[in-house]
Amino acid sequence: MRYAIWLLLLTASTLAASSGKPVEPAPQALERARVLAVQVTGRPGAYAFAVTVQSPDSGCDRYADWWEVVTPDGSELLYRRVLLHSHASEQPFTRSGGPVLLDPDTLVVVRVHVKPSGYAADALKGSATAGFEPVVLPQGFGAQLARSGPLPTSCWF
Repeated sequence: MRYAIWLLLLTASTLAASSGKPVEPAPQALERARVLAVQVTGRPGAYAFAVTVQSPDSGCDRYADWWEVVTPDGSELLYRRVLLHSHASEQPFTRSGGPVLLDPDTLVVVRVHVKPSGYAADALKGSATAGFEPVVLPQGFGAQLARSGPLPTSCWF
């Protein structure tokens, strides 16, 4: 099973209505990190997630250092994919990870963390069977998970 949804922009219209293709981000949108898409493959209890992220990477001082899958209330970290370097010249970028131990209908939130500013508010919420939709997370949502491992130990470039 493969599911994907693209989210690009700050406003309500994130997809071009006539073509179904992503619209170009406004310049100010590039200053925020966001999860743009989630593709889920595999089988129940062992899903692989391919997550597309857009972030304001500029080097090791400011970059998306992980994406993660969490419970809908932000209380539990289910999976974290640590990113080992800045993607300043590759935006947006997609990285895969897994296995993520979920049932097909389990709702989850996929979000990105940026060093040094923290978690992005723009995330995707959904399940392997239903797909994912944009969600704006409240300030402080699951902030305690930033201390949970695995965590990046260095940045390559």
